[in-house]
Amino acid sequence: MKKILSAILPGDSIPTRKLSGTAGIAALILTVSTALVHFWMNSIGLLIAIKMNAIHLGSLMAIIFLFYPAFSRSPREHPSLPDWVLAASSLGCMFWLLFTYDRLLQTNLQATFADLAVAVATMALLVEASRRAVGLPLTVLSLLFLAYTRLGPYFPGLFAHRGFNWERIIIRMGLTDQGIYGVTLMVSSSYVFMFILFGAFLAASRTSEFFNDFSLALAGKYRGGPAKVAVMASALMGSISGSAQANVATTGAFTIPLMKRVGYMPHFAGAVEAAASTGGILMPPIMGAAAFIMSTFLGIPYVKIMIAGFTPAFLYYLAIMFMVDLRAKKKGLKGMEPSELPSLKAAMLDKGHMIIPLVLIIYLLVVGYTPLYSAFIGLFAIILVSSLKKSTRMGIRDIINALDSGTRSAAPVGISCAIVGFIVGAVGMTGLGQVIAMNIIMFAGGKLWAALILCMVAAIILGMGLPATPCYIITATIAAPALQQMGVHPLAAHFFAFYYGTMSAVVPPVALTSYTAAGLAGAKPFRVAMAALGLAFSGLLLPYLFVYNPDLLFIDFILPKYLLDLATAALGIFSLSCGVIGIMKRDMHIWERLLFAFAGIAMVNPLRMIRLSSVLFFLLITAWHCYSGRTKGKGGTLPV
Repeated sequence: MKKILSAILPGDSIPTRKLSGTAGIAALILTVSTALVHFWMNSIGLLIAIKMNAIHLGSLMAIIFLFYPAFSRSPREHPSLPDWVLAASSLGCMFWLLFTYDRLLQTNLQATFADLAVAVATMALLVEASRRAVGLPLTVLSLLFLAYTRLGPYFPGLFAHRGFNWERIIIRMGLTDQGIYGVTLMVSSSYVFMFILFGAFLAASRTSEFFNDFSLALAGKYRGGPAKVAVMASALMGSISGSAQANVATTGAFTIPLMKRVGYMPHFAGAVEAAASTGGILMPPIMGAAAFIMSTFLGIPYVKIMIAGFTPAFLYYLAIMFMVDLRAKKKGLKGMEPSELPSLKAAMLDKGHMIIPLVLIIYLLVVGYTPLYSAFIGLFAIILVSSLKKSTRMGIRDIINALDSGTRSAAPVGISCAIVGFIVGAVGMTGLGQVIAMNIIMFAGGKLWAALILCMVAAIILGMGLPATPCYIITATIAAPALQQMGVHPLAAHFFAFYYGTMSAVVPPVALTSYTAAGLAGAKPFRVAMAALGLAFSGLLLPYLFVYNPDLLFIDFILPKYLLDLATAALGIFSLSCGVIGIMKRDMHIWERLLFAFAGIAMVNPLRMIRLSSVLFFLLITAWHCYSGRTKGKGGTLPV
């Protein structure tokens, strides 16, 4: 049974290899050369998109086979012989497409038997790479969509279609830019890869140390200080990484031991870091890979996505901050001693200059430069600015390590973007997206609130088995069209899908961010995942606010209305957080908690009169709570 589980659990449940010796040198050459080739492709290289995507996919699959063991019993110190064969095959398929694609174009995609064989081999290699690095749920789901393109006549009712022969499916999925080499992989090979490298270079210059010191100096002295430090540090780190797992590994190693030291239980310490790090995907300027894909799906500049992301990120981290503060009050946890805290002035003088590349990227994006150009300038700025101080100066070894770690971090993201090409391609071939959109509208009875709930449930169910990026892609492909048909602004509809896709990082049973944090905290993974979900619970209402109040995404922006909606949203989050944790001025009875939770949820209502009534109701029950003679409530907290 253990061997079977090792085959079906997500790839991240099996530690990646730390290679040394000849294998380590060969792998390092592969990762660094991959990074350099991407520099060339995204700057002066004159390659069409599908050839760029072929290089991206082939090199990343080879990296996956070398660094990710196939099973728990596979060797950890070095790749096995089959791993080397699979890695070489990945590169071979890559070169085949590079050298034969011009012929395919000239013959109007008249594929030979060899072309079809290589396409099938590439698809099979991708499936195995996805199983190792991303996990079985996404891999199986993608294969089901692939099978749907062939077996359409056997499906009932609206889901039936005429079906396609295997040759057409293979050509579309494996030899055109409508399948695995499609738009999602194109975004991964360009924007996503370059910004992941940007984050790796910032980490190599020890910027994360500055974020930790800066957060500790600001928040460490307050109630439950280390938890607030974790929230702040994760938000800052998220602004440069766009990866929840990277956030946990970087900031969690520092903040989780601090939280445990001041009295937080290990599972809760891990949960705080997991929930806070998940928000890193939402945090501009460098949001998760899904944000770049959203920009491409909607055909709008990334800067609009970035600007729209500021309010969701602020409200998400505000919700987490409310939760950890109320939890600290309930447990009577204090802040850290002043003698344990770093000096804010010293932190700024030592490494504060490393903020410059981040500010520069924001400036370049805002004034209209492309994300690729901004990433290039940002990378050179890191090398230049880091050289100003000895504590941040990067040597040749640091640069090589940054290229290596950035490429390895990009590998599972790229594989995710490639494997969902089966889903995007199948939807395009069969029209499944419109069918699902029609069914959502039908089941919702034409009511927007019901359609939103259906889309939320679908996204959360998908999130139980998929990482954030593919979860967004699938939800945006099959659910966002329904919301748009019901009058929701396209950006708001896609942010709805994006937000709940992001939550997949803390939704069990996958919850990769929570499991990473559990390893650092020395706690049971599932318990950490449930606690992290509880902490993020208040934030689960936020997407409804964006749909009903698109000004929060700077759509049809009017300042007075924006400020009013923002204040109402913040108050609703606070009220719901009080209900979840069970304390404000004192411990609450169960019925008090229900009232506060109801008031918080009601503030999401699109009708202004109901929202204002909810605010008044909140003020009344708060007044009663503060001045009543009760001093202690009954009833425990939710699993946080």
